[in-house]
Amino acid sequence: MPLEDILRLVHVLGATVLFGTGIGIAFFMVMAVRTRDPRVVAHVAGIVVIADTVFTATAVVLQPLTGYGLARSIGWPLNEGWILLALALYVVVGLFWLPVVWIQIRLRDMARQAAAEASALPPGFDRLYRVWFAFGFPAFFCVVAIFWLMLAKPSITIFGLD
Repeated sequence: MPLEDILRLVHVLGATVLFGTGIGIAFFMVMAVRTRDPRVVAHVAGIVVIADTVFTATAVVLQPLTGYGLARSIGWPLNEGWILLALALYVVVGLFWLPVVWIQIRLRDMARQAAAEASALPPGFDRLYRVWFAFGFPAFFCVVAIFWLMLAKPSITIFGLD
């Protein structure tokens, strides 16, 4: 199999893992929080933190590496507008994802403490959860836009570069 095909496959698989893990994490976390049961939330949030560490973090590192290798292999200049915009959106996604990782850890810890004390989730949990929930929307739409850019490769001029 040619290197270009391997890079393309790994790049697409990485994008799929990022998107799929993100959607899955969001779904399971929302469903767990809806129960209001600290034991359920603590358990699911613990799995969410592991999934983000194992799957999302790995894909986050692989995506730019395989993307760079793929662009070089195909001969796409890295200053193509659609590539620059995709990279900018990737950074935006990262700016939302990094705090979300910290928030997920805090939500897990708060739920574990409430479960250990056989008490309700604390008020601070709900405030933090709303931030976690809100941060998912811009990240989701940026990832969708990156998918579109990768597929359509539109002619975009950024800073006078094509």
